[in-house]
Amino acid sequence: KADDELKRRQVEELIVTHLTRKGVDTKALEFEKPEQAGGNSIRQTVQVRQGVHREVAQKIVKAIKGAKLKTQAAIQGEEIRVSGKKRDDLQATMAMIKALDIDLPLQYENFRD
Repeated sequence: KADDELKRRQVEELIVTHLTRKGVDTKALEFEKPEQAGGNSIRQTVQVRQGVHREVAQKIVKAIKGAKLKTQAAIQGEEIRVSGKKRDDLQATMAMIKALDIDLPLQYENFRD
């Protein structure tokens, strides 16, 4: 049992190392609980989270609206669209979102004047 746990942790570290090299943020990985497989082996499923879940998106939008910044936020599928007239307002919104301590890697796309 302890030997299996050691091997599982080593494989987990190996996965994290390889994905870090590929540029994937490790916050996107969701390790599920290990379970017994056939014989002396154990199995653990790892899911790569993609997009922002509805509850987290609502929390972010509520925080943006509560911050009284001159930006508008809207949930579009698995992403949040934030629009504003000034670049400074958008940058302030980005800084505020980073300070929220969300357990997801965030990406900012299509940032233009």
